[in-house]
Amino acid sequence: MSDERPVGTDVRGLSPRSIALSILLSCQRTDDTLDELIEQRATSIPQPRDRSLVMELVYGTLRRQETVDWRLDAVLAKPLHRLPMVVQMLLRLGAYQLLFLDRIPASAAVNETVLLTKSYAKQVGRDWSGLVNGVLRNLVRVPAPPFPDPASYPAQSLSIRYGIPIWLTERWLGRMGLEQAESACRASSTAPGITLRVNANRLTREEFLEKLRQAGIAAHPTAVSPVGVVLGKGQTVTALPGFQSGDFYVEDEAAQLIPRILDPQPGETVLDACAAPGGKATHLAELMGNRGPIYAVDRKTLRMDLLRQNCGRLGAQSVVPIVGDVRTPSEWARVITREPNLHKDPPLFDRILVDAPCSGLGVLRRHPEAKWRKDSSTFARHQALQAEILASVAPCLRPGGVLVYSTCSAETEETEEVVSSFCKGYHDWTRESVAPWLPSTALPFVTVSGALSTMGNDCGMDGFYAARLRKKG
Repeated sequence: MSDERPVGTDVRGLSPRSIALSILLSCQRTDDTLDELIEQRATSIPQPRDRSLVMELVYGTLRRQETVDWRLDAVLAKPLHRLPMVVQMLLRLGAYQLLFLDRIPASAAVNETVLLTKSYAKQVGRDWSGLVNGVLRNLVRVPAPPFPDPASYPAQSLSIRYGIPIWLTERWLGRMGLEQAESACRASSTAPGITLRVNANRLTREEFLEKLRQAGIAAHPTAVSPVGVVLGKGQTVTALPGFQSGDFYVEDEAAQLIPRILDPQPGETVLDACAAPGGKATHLAELMGNRGPIYAVDRKTLRMDLLRQNCGRLGAQSVVPIVGDVRTPSEWARVITREPNLHKDPPLFDRILVDAPCSGLGVLRRHPEAKWRKDSSTFARHQALQAEILASVAPCLRPGGVLVYSTCSAETEETEEVVSSFCKGYHDWTRESVAPWLPSTALPFVTVSGALSTMGNDCGMDGFYAARLRKKG
């Protein structure tokens, strides 16, 4: 008997929609990323097409949550937030399918959501399927209300059109103005494509593109990064030619620019201070031709396991993984000096990369769950951590050495304020423009202060920031 079945059909009580709902609910209770939550349930999703549906439902629902909630509030008798969380997520899941997924028939979206609601009746203490059925059917029947007028209510208009929390649209409007704020909102709500960084130690970008062409896989070069490739839709990365042999690494185009700004030279000693999962460390090794050690420090053991896997696949033999908190050099530096009790000065590096923990507002399109876990108080917490990391690694750079500070956020508190404050406190450091180390295609993203900022770009890149500092000799 054939095991073929329509996408979304229930098998032993585990349908893609039920798995998607459980992931959405887990997002409310844990700080794990969507990638991590989906990976935890990977064994429950053996069919590739079911896994694709789960990812579409989860990422799409969170990416468009503000818009979905607005549409639901128009057909609900009471505010959505007053319903049990399970019912809220069921309504969002059904509404997302009705509003944004044309390939799923409305009847299927409604019926499957109602059945799923019934299965939660015991857990929530009553059967909410009647309400869910009525609300979703009204969503189909009742015409959509007009969006708020952007001239009169710009923050609300951007929030609802692009699914961005209103505190963030207000922030971006105040900082950037309407045109740039809308570009940032649009970029943050658009589902990203798959971008690869070609491993130049293995082959050229042109050779890799030819490999893909011969395999019948649509792809084209990135517009800004000289080593990037953008895939067509519907590709499974692990099935691409050259994956196992390390021909490429999945990495956004803006992130590919950061190691070039550090400009490490063969034979130098480099510190990657916040290294996991290893994208930039492996790129540094590639730029150095695996000549010169790159000490990759990160305190998250599981993510460092992923770094080791990436280094092995990509042939980054010069990367030395170290599990430790970069803010305490006296602990992790023992691995380098081989001294059990380090009382001397810390080891000195020629180059240091600090790809600092941040709010991640430049990569919201990849991590839409982050929108609902942050508020305006986020920046002060991250700023304190970023300043602490810089202060900890500053003594580890030799005179004349270079440090690059980068974030996947372009918010002022995490970028210019951190760098300016550091330079004021450390008079033997100076800023350098990043322009000489970037390809000409990236020069439009160099700010007046000489930093890189790709926030709100129209090239399909994430929002990254990077500043280059030199320690005076």
